[in-house]
Amino acid sequence: MQIKNLVIVESPEKARTIQRFLGDDYVVRASRGHIRDLQEHSLSVDVEHGFIPEYVIPEDKKRVVAELKKLSEQAATIWLASDEDREGEAISWHLQQTLQLPPEKTRRIAFHEITKTAIQEAIQAPRGIDMNMVDAQQARRVLDRLVGFELSPILWRKIQPKLSAGRVQSVALRLIVDREKEIMAFKSEPYYRVEGEFTTVAGAPVKAVLDSRLADEAAAQAFLEKSIGASYRIESVEKKEGTRLPAAPFTTSTLQQEAARKLRFPVSTTMRVAQSLYERGLITYMRTDSTTLSALAIASVKQYILQHFGPRYLHTRQFKTHSKGAQEAHEAIRPTFIANERIEGTLQEQRLYELIRKRTIASQMAESQVCATTLTIASDAHPEKYLSQATELLFDGFMKVYLESRDDEPDSAEENVLPPIRQGDSLGCRQISALCKYTAPPVRYSDASLVHKLEELGIGRPSTYAAIVETLTKGRGYVTRGDKAGESHPVTNLVLKDGKIKTQHRNEVVGAEKGKLLPQEIGLIVTRYLVENFTDILDYEFTARVEADFDEVAEGKKSWNGTIGSFYTPFHRHVEALMADRSYSNRVTRELGLAPDGQMVTASFGKFGAYVQKGDGDSRQSASLAPGQLIETLTLEDALELLRFPRTVGQIDGVDAVIMKGRFGPYLKYGEKNVSLPRKADPLTITLEECTALVKAESARPEPEVIAVFGDIQIINGRYGPYIKKGGNNYKIPRGTNASTLSEADCEKLIAQGPSEKKRGFRRKK
Repeated sequence: MQIKNLVIVESPEKARTIQRFLGDDYVVRASRGHIRDLQEHSLSVDVEHGFIPEYVIPEDKKRVVAELKKLSEQAATIWLASDEDREGEAISWHLQQTLQLPPEKTRRIAFHEITKTAIQEAIQAPRGIDMNMVDAQQARRVLDRLVGFELSPILWRKIQPKLSAGRVQSVALRLIVDREKEIMAFKSEPYYRVEGEFTTVAGAPVKAVLDSRLADEAAAQAFLEKSIGASYRIESVEKKEGTRLPAAPFTTSTLQQEAARKLRFPVSTTMRVAQSLYERGLITYMRTDSTTLSALAIASVKQYILQHFGPRYLHTRQFKTHSKGAQEAHEAIRPTFIANERIEGTLQEQRLYELIRKRTIASQMAESQVCATTLTIASDAHPEKYLSQATELLFDGFMKVYLESRDDEPDSAEENVLPPIRQGDSLGCRQISALCKYTAPPVRYSDASLVHKLEELGIGRPSTYAAIVETLTKGRGYVTRGDKAGESHPVTNLVLKDGKIKTQHRNEVVGAEKGKLLPQEIGLIVTRYLVENFTDILDYEFTARVEADFDEVAEGKKSWNGTIGSFYTPFHRHVEALMADRSYSNRVTRELGLAPDGQMVTASFGKFGAYVQKGDGDSRQSASLAPGQLIETLTLEDALELLRFPRTVGQIDGVDAVIMKGRFGPYLKYGEKNVSLPRKADPLTITLEECTALVKAESARPEPEVIAVFGDIQIINGRYGPYIKKGGNNYKIPRGTNASTLSEADCEKLIAQGPSEKKRGFRRKK
């Protein structure tokens, strides 16, 4: 059968979208990403002959390659339409090489949005494969393989088996570890913050803060005693009008950061959802450093603003890209049709689309007009002044649609509303509070702030940020994403009211954080070793220079082989020297103190990770550290809590029944089985009889039934109904769906919506 046109893209969803636009003269098929790659379990790079990569077709791609080969032989013209970045260019090159596509009937096209107009324009202006971009992608892939394959065995020998290291991932890990070390070294100091509550002659409230901190409770007491019977007046009123500019349209990095802050999306979720929106033709390409918008896009946004908000709200502008080492500068991420206020899709897709759309519209709107007011309040009792600040919004402008978030945003001054007031006015005093606070340590990285820091340093590129964070959090246990409870300090606050000073006792929590990247003990040990022995690789500036070298390869200014050679030769020599040296020890041990029974409690790092131990010999008791806990900061109380488990209840048919403490709470371990505890069961008092009943009930439960299999995809009828299983993840099947009628394409579509959230265990109230 003769085919007029064969179009090859990366994903089935993208293929379906493009097929709708092109019609019957075109057959659109998906390569499902790369059709060949380096071998999985060998170096697969010929270091003796110019670092030539040795590519193979993975088993799961052989059927795809066979189908594409057959179709390409039948096609009059073949259009390689993979994405327009370096990775996409490399995919097209691999297709050309593997399928042996004749140059005379092969065309390379690229578009940054999947719309009928964009695709037709691309077909009218085909080009060849850009080998400079391909070489830049190969340089990154080969260098990362060389570093990973040579560093990882060192970690296996020196520290622990099954560890891994990477050229960029290890540098990102160092950022997280360095921040943790800053926090460890930080000594939180108490101070007193004085807040005054005043009233105008008309009785309107005015809140203000003293312009200096007080060192301790004695100083706070002395200050309040001086303030008894004091009078207050407005010393100055300073008003300053200004403007606020809207944020630029989204780049990959800023989308990842803002989605993390506003939507609480992990970076990997943002990229998965954005990929789906792009492939459905709803947004432009989601991997870009550019903040520019096309003339057509600006015109569409302009028309929308005029129609919905009026001419006063319009201010079209073009933003310049400022990110370090920017590349792939096509266009910012924006909706393909700005008039589409809502889309069909998952809740995640709808929320991310709305974020992108609002940011795009706001970028072309007028500046917001604000007036910042600062009051200075003086007293006849002391030289210190009180300050009160507020911001009045005179014209909302772009803020009518969208306002950018910031990491760890402080309380906004806009919440303080000042009444009409003039210089020289007298003020009454309701009360003055001296509140004991503690200096806060540096803030740990979140997904958003880590991506921002990587971009600021020029480390990694838009296509790599999600993979970096994903590798750290789900790779070898170097980092976990979680919360920190903070440290509680008993404090005494003083309040002056009606001429009397009263004391208030409470607890002040310092350093509490949510959703942060927390390094684990193994992450600290690996980072310390790599910093000591591979200074260049763990150096931020060095890593950024390597990224710049890749950019020059993409521009045709450098040879990719030469770039790798200048790095690899000294690196390899150093690796060989370290492998011959067996002197390094990863031993980390701290004595935490004595348990109530008089036995010493220690925290150590061993073959299976960080753990605490009480006592020695056969009677010793040990437990692993919980995620986010570190040997360096663990307290005796923390260790004793961990040592409450595991608790051996007894034996059932000769096998120990042990109560364990897991990530989501206590559970029963019986041989290879993990059995959930009932909600009301007390893990410290549950009996052997109760455990036996739980084990028997679990054993009587029928095995899950496999309904259908599509390669590595399974449809399973589980305990709570049918679900899809692929690659260790489970995916929901919507209620009311007949699971037996689902096709492979149906499964792929449900998988694209993301894995099901794991059921969290119930924590027992203490």
